[in-house]
Amino acid sequence: MINTDEVKKVLENDGVIAYVTDTVWGLGCLVNSEKAVKKIYEIKKREAQKPLILMSNEVYNLLEYVKPIPKIGCQLIKKYFPGALTVVTEKSDKTPDYITSGMQTVGIRVPDNEVFREICAAVTGHVLATTSANLSHQPSAKTYEQALENMKDLADLVIPDYGCTCKGLESTVVGVVGNELRIFRQGAITLDI
Repeated sequence: MINTDEVKKVLENDGVIAYVTDTVWGLGCLVNSEKAVKKIYEIKKREAQKPLILMSNEVYNLLEYVKPIPKIGCQLIKKYFPGALTVVTEKSDKTPDYITSGMQTVGIRVPDNEVFREICAAVTGHVLATTSANLSHQPSAKTYEQALENMKDLADLVIPDYGCTCKGLESTVVGVVGNELRIFRQGAITLDI
């Protein structure tokens, strides 16, 4: 299905890829490639103070990038991962400041999409620094065609969805600090707190 060798080669050479997730199309790169992260900000014309999030095929790949997650956050992760929930929690020293825009928190997510899982399984570390595959303040890409149009001559690789399409609604974003939950964005999952 996916040419994983091509994906690895692009990412390991500070490249940026666009791919399908369970929510909307994403744009991502390797976490340790500051050059590629800068490229994402340039491609999207994204404000420097807006952080990227970290996504993986398995939650345990993300745990080293965050401090121990409070119990209430762990309950959400258990219930909604993999799925359309982004949990924002305190970052560990392993998460570079250039991903979090200097903030002490980072969003983590495990999308429920087979193509995305294959991409992550193929790359070293199995984690991508990521955002949506569109220009800032423009609608998110919901199809392969829209992602191609949005990212033409911008992303180094746009990976087909191979029939694993997205639902077209962004993830719900919830912040977990201590035992407090804060909803930053109501998305595909409705949280009632």
